[in-house]
Amino acid sequence: MLQIIHTEHDSPRTPLCESPFTASSHSTDNKSHLLLAASGSVATIKIPSIAQSLSHHPRLSILIILTKSASNFLGGQSPEQPHYSSLLQIPNVDGVFLDEEEWVHPWKRGNSILHIELRRWADILVVAPLSANTLAKVTGGFSDNLLTSVVRAWDTTGLVEGSNEGRRKRKRILVAPAMNTAMWRHPITKRQVRVLEEEWGIKEGDEQGEGWFEVLRPMEKELACGDVGDGAMKDWKEIVKVIEARLEL
Repeated sequence: MLQIIHTEHDSPRTPLCESPFTASSHSTDNKSHLLLAASGSVATIKIPSIAQSLSHHPRLSILIILTKSASNFLGGQSPEQPHYSSLLQIPNVDGVFLDEEEWVHPWKRGNSILHIELRRWADILVVAPLSANTLAKVTGGFSDNLLTSVVRAWDTTGLVEGSNEGRRKRKRILVAPAMNTAMWRHPITKRQVRVLEEEWGIKEGDEQGEGWFEVLRPMEKELACGDVGDGAMKDWKEIVKVIEARLEL
């Protein structure tokens, strides 16, 4: 599996691998494919724990996307915040992608496009944490970085990729919002979450329905900023359990 990392000394557009990532090169690996992403929230520091807890599954491959803001929380500041390049030492983590990787290879007709290849590769996309800013981008249809481009390019009907039998193959996006209590309780957040849950959400007991989003709502605790209230990302151990259940690991 391709391993892509950036170090502090890499030029943002320096090619880090011999050939671009393609989903087709991994289509016969007989593994479940988890695309695990983090956006700009303190809860990004739980990504190593989530990945480590999934490392014992023999038939699981994990690719990680970090937004530019998320990568700031995994810069090697402390044991709790190791450098994101160390994630590749965790079994099952086969790649770490930053925004710069989207166009690291000069594009020409016929070349692959990373956010499309990642969407094709993934069996599920898990965004934990989903920041207030990325929530707004997703519900507004913005695609200004690698993560939001993957979300915007998601096959929401299940008809683009389909299956060998010609049936729909709708894959889900699972998000765990994390933000300050005041931000979580803001009216615009309520409106945006309603889009994910009611307009795009997977309805309970209707696995073959029209939805593709699942929201793991925040919990109440003391936040990193010192405020006490809801808005903290759902316990990472519970997120792991949901991932295992959805992928039937």
